[in-house]
Amino acid sequence: MFEILKTKLETLGTDAWELTELQEKRWEFYFIRHELDQNRSVNTRTYEVKVYKSIEDGKFIGSASGEISPALSEGEIDKTLSELLSRAGLVKNKPYSITSKPVSAELETMEIDVSTISESFLEAVRSVEETETEDINSYELFVSEKKKRFLNSNGVSFTCVYPGSMLEIVINARREGHEIELYRAFNSGSCDKEKIKADVTSALRVGRDRLNAVATPELGDIDVVLSTSDAVSVYEYFLDNLSAGFKVRGMSDWEAGKPISDELAGDRISFEILSRLENSSYDYPVDDEGREIEDRYIIRDGVAEGYWGSRQFCEYLGIESSDVLNFRCTGGTKTEEELRSGDYIEPVEFSDFQVDSVSGSIAGEIRLAYLHRGGETLLVTGGSVSGDMSETLKTMTMSEKLRQYNCAVIPEITRLRGLRLNGAERK
Repeated sequence: MFEILKTKLETLGTDAWELTELQEKRWEFYFIRHELDQNRSVNTRTYEVKVYKSIEDGKFIGSASGEISPALSEGEIDKTLSELLSRAGLVKNKPYSITSKPVSAELETMEIDVSTISESFLEAVRSVEETETEDINSYELFVSEKKKRFLNSNGVSFTCVYPGSMLEIVINARREGHEIELYRAFNSGSCDKEKIKADVTSALRVGRDRLNAVATPELGDIDVVLSTSDAVSVYEYFLDNLSAGFKVRGMSDWEAGKPISDELAGDRISFEILSRLENSSYDYPVDDEGREIEDRYIIRDGVAEGYWGSRQFCEYLGIESSDVLNFRCTGGTKTEEELRSGDYIEPVEFSDFQVDSVSGSIAGEIRLAYLHRGGETLLVTGGSVSGDMSETLKTMTMSEKLRQYNCAVIPEITRLRGLRLNGAERK
C-alpha cells in the first residue's frame, strides 16, 4: 500500500507531498475490579497523506491532508487524492518548502516486548493497597508497538519503532452512604511500576479526602502550589510563546535574545527541547515533517534563545528548527519544605485546569485542595483559582527536583504567587 500511494502521488500533479504510514500492534485489557472481563489483540495500519499545490505561478502555496484507509479500492484512493489536491488549491499561504535535508540520525530499531510491558502494568496495579472504603472499580490497559514510516517528494525518509501505553483507571471512595468515582489516565512509553503504584495510591487518597472536604472559603489572593500533572499546562505556556506560529501571527511578543520578562524576581526557568526521552510515548528524534530534532535550549536562565515550530512558520521567520515532541524544564532553586511553607492552597484534583497561552489567563475549578493557613490544613472542595500567567511567571518558584509526565519533564512542585481564590461557601 505504501508503494502504491507513493506511485500515485508521484503522478498526481502535486508540487510536493508527504506520506506517513503508522502501523500499530496493540494489546488491550479490560478489568472489572481485578477480574479480567475481556482482552484482545489489535493490528492496525493507517496512512496520512499531505499534498501541496502551487497557486498563481508560485505566488501562493496551498496544502491539504487526510487519512487513507488500506481498505479503500484503487478507484476510491484516486478519488480521495484528487479531492485533496482540489482542496489544496483553495488555500493561499505565503510560499514555503518542505524539508529536503536527509535524516542523518541512526534511528534505533527498538525491540518492543508488549507482553512484558503489559505484565509490569498489571503487577503495578495489583500491588496497590486498597481499603474497605477506597478501592479500584475498573481499569483498562492499552500497550502498543508502533512503527512509523515517512517519505516526502524530496526523498527524505525515516522509519522508527517505539512503544506507547495508556492506563485508564476508575477509583471508588465511600463514606457514610456517599460514594464518588475518580478517573485517571496515565500515558507513557513503557511502564514505570513504582510511579504507577504511587500515582494510583495517591488517587485513592484523593478519593478519601474528597468525601471529608468542606466548601472552599473566599480568601482573595493566595499562593497556589501545583504538584500534579496539571502543572504541565503552566510550562506549555512558555513553550507556546516561543512557537514560530505564535510569533508570525503576532500572538507572542517574546523575542529571541531577550528575557521573557524584565521583572523576573522568582526562579529563572530554562526550557530544553529533547531529541529523545526515555519512557515517553514520543521517544524518537524526528518530527512529523521529517526534520531531525536536536537537543537545545529555547529558554536559558529566563532568557529566550530561539523558536520552534512547523516548517511553514520556521521558514517565514528565516530559521531552521523542528517541532517539539519532548521537553525538560529546569531552573528551580527551592526545596519541597520551602515551597510548602506559609499560607497556600494545593489543589490536587481539578474538574478543569487551563493556562491560555495567548491571554495568559489561568483558570481552574477545584474538586479537592489542601488549604494551609495559620499552621493548619483544611480539606476543601469547590470554588476556583484564577490569575494571569504573564504576571505570575515573574515570581514563580520551582523545586530543584524534577518529575516526568510522559513527554514532559518539569519541576516536581511549582508555586504560583498571588493567584485569586474564589470560594464555594454559601453566604
